[in-house]
Amino acid sequence: MKKIFLTAFCSVILICVNGQKHEFLNPPKFDDADLARTKSALDENAPAEILYKSVHFGVDTSTGDLRKKVFYRVKIYDKDKAEDWLTLEVPLYKGSSGGEEILNKMKGFVYNLENGTTATTKVDKSSKYKSKESKNTTITKFAFPNVKNGSVIEYQYEVFSPFLYSVPQIIIESDTPSRYAEYILDTPTYIAYNVNYTGSLTPKYRTIEERTMYGMQFKTYRFGYENLKGFKTEKFVKNDRNYRTKISAELHSTNVGQLKMHSSSWDQIKDQLYKDEDFGAELKKTKLAKENMPSSVSGLNSDAEKADAIFNYVKNTFTWNKDWGIYTEDGIKKLIETKTGNAAEINLFLIMLLREAGLKADPLIISTVNHGVINLVSPSIVSMNFVIAAVKIKEAFNLYDATSKQASVNNLPPRDWNQYGVLINKEKAMLMQMANTTASFNYLTTEAKINGDGSISGTYSDKDTGSYSMSVKESYDENPEKYKKQYKDNYSIDFTDINSKTLENGDFESTMKFSSDNLIDKIGKKMIINPMLFLSRNSNEFDQTEERKYPIDFISSITKVKKVVLEIPEGYVIEAMPKSKKIITQDKEIEYSYVAEQNANKLEVTSTMKIASPDYPKEYYPAFRQIWQTASKSENQVISLIKKS
Repeated sequence: MKKIFLTAFCSVILICVNGQKHEFLNPPKFDDADLARTKSALDENAPAEILYKSVHFGVDTSTGDLRKKVFYRVKIYDKDKAEDWLTLEVPLYKGSSGGEEILNKMKGFVYNLENGTTATTKVDKSSKYKSKESKNTTITKFAFPNVKNGSVIEYQYEVFSPFLYSVPQIIIESDTPSRYAEYILDTPTYIAYNVNYTGSLTPKYRTIEERTMYGMQFKTYRFGYENLKGFKTEKFVKNDRNYRTKISAELHSTNVGQLKMHSSSWDQIKDQLYKDEDFGAELKKTKLAKENMPSSVSGLNSDAEKADAIFNYVKNTFTWNKDWGIYTEDGIKKLIETKTGNAAEINLFLIMLLREAGLKADPLIISTVNHGVINLVSPSIVSMNFVIAAVKIKEAFNLYDATSKQASVNNLPPRDWNQYGVLINKEKAMLMQMANTTASFNYLTTEAKINGDGSISGTYSDKDTGSYSMSVKESYDENPEKYKKQYKDNYSIDFTDINSKTLENGDFESTMKFSSDNLIDKIGKKMIINPMLFLSRNSNEFDQTEERKYPIDFISSITKVKKVVLEIPEGYVIEAMPKSKKIITQDKEIEYSYVAEQNANKLEVTSTMKIASPDYPKEYYPAFRQIWQTASKSENQVISLIKKS
């Protein structure tokens, strides 16, 4: 089977018209019968159900603002499992050069059935609070009071935005089943949008036409859906949002006396960025690069050595404040003073230093995994949320992200690997395919001794490289005690003397001691034990019974080795050795082996799983399932130790 790269979206500009009669923007009256329902007809196990959802975008011709009207009515079946519906969050954006979004007319109600009648609780203004997410984004939050199992939540609000260029993306296919959902965009004919529709669902009601509204000609896009089941996620998918049905729109052109095109190309976006005071203007501050160039760089000969030295200086000197974005917030001068900054400040300063050292360095703007894949059909700055550095050495590009202390050349944090980036060269923008060529290794090593009383004691080591090492190191830095505790929680073993650290080569290793008296069953003169001890594979992660729908993502190629060296107690012999096993796909993309060997009084068992590529098409799923089943069967073999008479 030939491996292929998959683009995780399909985008088209809708131009068809469906003449089905259906009344949009007509919320049904509240039905008391909804309060008595105990489960969803669409999914009897769903903790909540959307009864009615309407998102209506329109251009206000009197102010020129983009208006967003939202109306939701949601039934709660299990409050404890429907936490996402217990609060409402409305993000509001403020432009760096003026203009901000305003929240208007927020109303919220909670309905409950009390003594056979409907009791209504209004959302009070005191439940409203704000949190500043970044320099440009504030989230207004509302908490719904008196929510119980059986409650119905209803809310509506408006947002007025001066930013006509991009209509926010709306997810139609959510985790929660929906009886009805609709999307409407109304725009005067002198303002034209490209409407991007992605996903597999087809609207039951669809109208795209020109009509007279508010005394002038408008073009309207209306899509209505009925009886949508909740989106079913699959394991080994980086971001399932890429595959959900969703709608977005971007400004194409305006014609107010004169036709003006607004559809962007990557080159136009490049020009805008280099003119922006929070991007291009910062890159021009070459004096800051001259004054802060590491002294060691001047003594290096090759471009690769210089790039690595500058990168190590930046990543080790400056700390990322976890703010995303391709624009600076407080500026690079402030970064140098405080040693802390957002992603753009750190990586743009890295680019400045690289350029000052004579290297061909440019920003590479990307959309991180959680932000979704970029739309190649409709270039937009809104679809990008991060910037890293690309250095051209000879004919190849080396990539750097100094926001991660564990990163190295072409070894980026897992969040960065999202298919494509756009190289923002001064002369030309260029779409760049990003493929993670750095392998990840995980070595789990146990050396243990079986004691005469049936207990086991020994040492355990967990070492990670590549993308794995970055992930675990970040998890450790966030909460060292929680990180160490996960060993005891995951294995139910009494681990002591846990020592976690980054090795000189960048690998991350945790070592510890352990003891256990519940890994062996003693029956008369026999000891029954799984020689993999606590490292046996107890679950099949490829256990999906329905047909696989989406590609299989691992971030990087993977090799995972589990090795157990088990000392057999004096006076005991192994009744029968575990069976070794090896399985490999014809194209050698996936390989598994289980090898058991005895050397004097020690039994050595090694389990090795190799996955050659970062991602696979869905057609590989049966192969993964078969190999995982083989691995589980092999690693759950037991042996009998018999006491010699």
